[in-house]
Amino acid sequence: MKIHVLGGGAWGTALAINASHNASAHSTHHVTLWVRNAEQAADMQMHRENRRYLAGIALPESLHIHATPLPQWVDTLSSNDLLIIATPMSALREFLTALRDCKASIAWLCKGFERPLQESKGLLAHEIQALVAPNLRSGVLSGPSFAQEVATRQPTALVAASTHADVREALVTAFHNPSLRVYANEDIVGVEVGGAVKNVLAIATGLCDGLQLGLNARAALITRGLAEMTRLGIALGAHAETFMGLSGLGDLVLTATGDLSRNRRVGMALAQGKTLEEATQMLGHVAEGVYSARTVVQRAQGLGVQMPIAQCVVDLLDGRLHAAQAVQQLMARYPAAETFAAM
Repeated sequence: MKIHVLGGGAWGTALAINASHNASAHSTHHVTLWVRNAEQAADMQMHRENRRYLAGIALPESLHIHATPLPQWVDTLSSNDLLIIATPMSALREFLTALRDCKASIAWLCKGFERPLQESKGLLAHEIQALVAPNLRSGVLSGPSFAQEVATRQPTALVAASTHADVREALVTAFHNPSLRVYANEDIVGVEVGGAVKNVLAIATGLCDGLQLGLNARAALITRGLAEMTRLGIALGAHAETFMGLSGLGDLVLTATGDLSRNRRVGMALAQGKTLEEATQMLGHVAEGVYSARTVVQRAQGLGVQMPIAQCVVDLLDGRLHAAQAVQQLMARYPAAETFAAM
């Protein structure tokens, strides 16, 4: 199998590194990392390292790195190839449009909602694909995973979601190995909702930790955040049980508690009195929760789903609430029964 990873950021590079190690056990596997910036590709080729995003982690010699423009090679892909789009959500529409006639199986790694375009609502990745490239055989690879740990082959479990059985099978075949377990799932809606909403909730738990509110408060936020995520997912057509799995509870726990979580670090910085601009500049990477929070709440409101934690994050990001006020607002809500349907 020829595996093409499109995107030279931390996550795309990490997955390409892991797949290249896996390729040694599968002589038919061939892994290529396509980098948009020619200078970055040349630097990675020379130093055998992604010094910008994964400094200190060697690139396997078997990993091929190229910067050939997309139109020049996409027509060479066959139905037996696997193409992984490892770009931020903001670039997904562009690449799916360019790949709309591609014969290969395609999966994306990005998590979040697209920013609304003109008067349209913000879309999940599979909704974008259905709109601009409806004939693609596609899916998503998601789950609790920090790029650095995947690149260094620390134990990780992911979920491959698609309505196409052959796409799920291709993802499992390409990436399942002793350090990376890949589980198949048909519920692409649930997997994508989990991956999008957990980033927003991680900002809230970062705020909680930054204010030193304690472990009780963090546990409450994670648990009630999971209920919000589930309610939105069900309203969008997902299966409730998906949120008890890797892309729901698993990814939420990791992103809400892990020190490598960019979204959690945004929340902690806001708790320390930094502006949103200062918080995001400190990261040097994309924190998808910052861009997805408003769309999450807008989609929820359109479906009649209340998400008080996500709403507080939006009010915090937009400057309508200070950190302490956000906590007070959540704690002042009226009592309710503990169910996923509780408002």
